[in-house]
Amino acid sequence: MIALDAMGGDSAPEETVRGAVLAARELGLRVTLVGAPDAIRAELAKHGDTPAGIEIAAASEVVGMEEAPAQGVRQKKDASINVAMELQKRGDVSGVVSAGNTGAAMAAALLKLGRVPGIERPALSTMAPYTERGILVLDVGANVDCRPSYLVQFARMGAVYATKVLGVDDPRIGLLNIGEESSKGSELAQEVHARLAESGLRFVGNVEPNHIHLDLADVLVTDGFTGNVAVKTTEGVADFIFRQLRVSISSRLHYRLAALVLRPALLAMRSRMDYAEYGGAPLLGVDGVVIVTHGRADANAVRNALRLASEAAQSGMMDAIRNTFSRELPRPAPTSAAASSGETRA
Repeated sequence: MIALDAMGGDSAPEETVRGAVLAARELGLRVTLVGAPDAIRAELAKHGDTPAGIEIAAASEVVGMEEAPAQGVRQKKDASINVAMELQKRGDVSGVVSAGNTGAAMAAALLKLGRVPGIERPALSTMAPYTERGILVLDVGANVDCRPSYLVQFARMGAVYATKVLGVDDPRIGLLNIGEESSKGSELAQEVHARLAESGLRFVGNVEPNHIHLDLADVLVTDGFTGNVAVKTTEGVADFIFRQLRVSISSRLHYRLAALVLRPALLAMRSRMDYAEYGGAPLLGVDGVVIVTHGRADANAVRNALRLASEAAQSGMMDAIRNTFSRELPRPAPTSAAASSGETRA
């Protein structure tokens, strides 16, 4: 069972409910819609009989897209995102999906679920559509200012996610930087490079932005500011290219005729670049499965985000992340009795 913040997003609850219905009917997923029951039922009624596996959990408040995230989460105790996270904390659902305020989703996850012990900061990740499977990029906005230790932890979490959810054996870890040499970039980038080289991960070195599409890495690590800029630039460039294609194709009759022949290929390329096909951005480092999808997510994006949350919950990812970081926690000091006898704790 996955909890969906039915009131989150630019087109909620219409698109969120429709996405839940698609997930239930096409994928057989069980979904708890969290929000205003009357509004949710009204949307469900548009789709005929409610599919098996759809449930409703009442929430009387919503953290708006323009609200201060932390303040909204603290003041609105019965906000849909808070209720959804509480359901996961109690074990009633195995994951949460939201298309609402990203900051609020992160704040609610930290408040209700907490961080995995040993992790300093959670990271927001996303799939960049440069390869057949895509490249996992993190952080893409959760942490604007980072310490070197944060990025090393992002790499470890990304490696676990790539292995458990994406099915990549021994994933290649790259560091987004302005040059290939270890001496390039900021002090942060240089320190992270040195630490990743000694981390035991399959670190392939720096990856320049213009080389991301060359399939050099499976996981690409960066700070949240740089990652957010990179992802939004990619979205903007893709939009620009398709806008220019439309203008060019419509400018000549023979171009339009050729476009009819090329239509399947163009649609396939557009689908590959569409964020909706990848579902959403996993929030890694919190002690639970949380998928944040785009605020303008349509029903297809919501459906895929629910699929991704279900796959992540069933993959064993959370246990693997907990185990990875439990090994790095400082061991407790021996008791005085044990110290005097020469014993140590395992």
